[in-house]
Amino acid sequence: MSLLIKSASIFTFNDRDPLRKGEDILIEGGLIKAIGPALIAPEADIIEARGGSCLPGYINAHTHLYSSLARGIQISNTPSNFGNILKDLWWKVDRVLDQESLYYSVMAALIDSIKSGTTTLFDHHASPNYILGSLQTIALAVQEAGLRACLCYEVSDRNGLDQAQKGIQENRDFIRYCQSENPELLRASFGLHASFTLSDQTLRECEHFGNQLDSGYHLHVAEDHIDVDDSICNYGKRVVERLDDHGLLGPKTLAVHGVDLSDGEIGLLAERATRVIHNPESNMNNGVGYAPILRMMDRGVKVALGTDGYSSSMPQALRIGNLLPKLIYRDPAMGTDELKMVFTQNNPGLASQFWGKTLGKIEIGASADLILVDYEPPTPLNLQNWWYHFLFGISGAPVQTLIVNGKLIMRDRRILTFNENEMLTRARKAAEGMWRRFSNE
Repeated sequence: MSLLIKSASIFTFNDRDPLRKGEDILIEGGLIKAIGPALIAPEADIIEARGGSCLPGYINAHTHLYSSLARGIQISNTPSNFGNILKDLWWKVDRVLDQESLYYSVMAALIDSIKSGTTTLFDHHASPNYILGSLQTIALAVQEAGLRACLCYEVSDRNGLDQAQKGIQENRDFIRYCQSENPELLRASFGLHASFTLSDQTLRECEHFGNQLDSGYHLHVAEDHIDVDDSICNYGKRVVERLDDHGLLGPKTLAVHGVDLSDGEIGLLAERATRVIHNPESNMNNGVGYAPILRMMDRGVKVALGTDGYSSSMPQALRIGNLLPKLIYRDPAMGTDELKMVFTQNNPGLASQFWGKTLGKIEIGASADLILVDYEPPTPLNLQNWWYHFLFGISGAPVQTLIVNGKLIMRDRRILTFNENEMLTRARKAAEGMWRRFSNE
């Protein structure tokens, strides 16, 4: 079925015509077929934008879908540092996940993602007592929802050698599945947790299989000083240097966080064309610091934006990412070029690389991954001020319609691919069981 979006303010974010007011978009075969005024397609399903804003769907470059059912969970003591946050909260949460709670945690996160306008996600998963088959459970939920996702399992030695081996196997199995079956909306990467929970032996095995499968890697890098201290103390080198020695850097690798990086490490990331994923909300919440993304971008490192599972809202992450450097440097003119990061190059480039097609763009021939936002500008909207309307208005306005690969996923705020109310009811029940297991950990 073809779709015809009528009379939208189209935010292309390109240099030539970043804003096209009152124009139409014709979608056929999952792709954008035409853009222009007064398009006619007699057989198309008409979506009346009525001047509302049409944007590329958001691409979340790093999240943890398994974390959704932890919302509101009670822990005995407030963690005083990042290490305690991991041990007392997240590493307990991932140990109590089973197939049911994982599925509903993912579905809850996807509901939030859809309603905030995300069409593509790069997920980083852990469930030590349910490893084998866990990525297929996530894939099932993602495909039912109709979103795009690149999945991986985080290999770690923190739960013993047997579970590390199972993590390696789970990555191998899912990568091979995606490579052989080529599912339209799914891709895979080779996941690792972080340097400080990985031995040299495990890193060598991950390097071997990751390179053999040509999958690239997705891992946390220097999120906190404990990662750096461990690497220097036990291996005599900084985190990025250690990962590079094991051949884990490169154009397909997602180095997540990068808070505690030296100038030499930034140069090495640039030299290896390794992407860094910035997660400002999570870094603030965990009190780990502010990543030197301005220095990274100045050195040519491609920095993309993610949520780290702190929320599912990319607009919220974008707004925080815009404000944070102004606070850190006490400079209201300071910015990190969120336009380049989220809309024009880095997030779209990452997704396009993994899917082998143009994603995150509104242009003829690009995949039709689009959102319509209900925004009525209270002041004139024009070519000179469109970015400010986006930043201070559109980014906080409700998403009405979401389209992935030319298919309607949400229309008039109603999710079409599954029953939202039923899913949330089941998620709450699954959370009760998960919370009981958590309290007994």
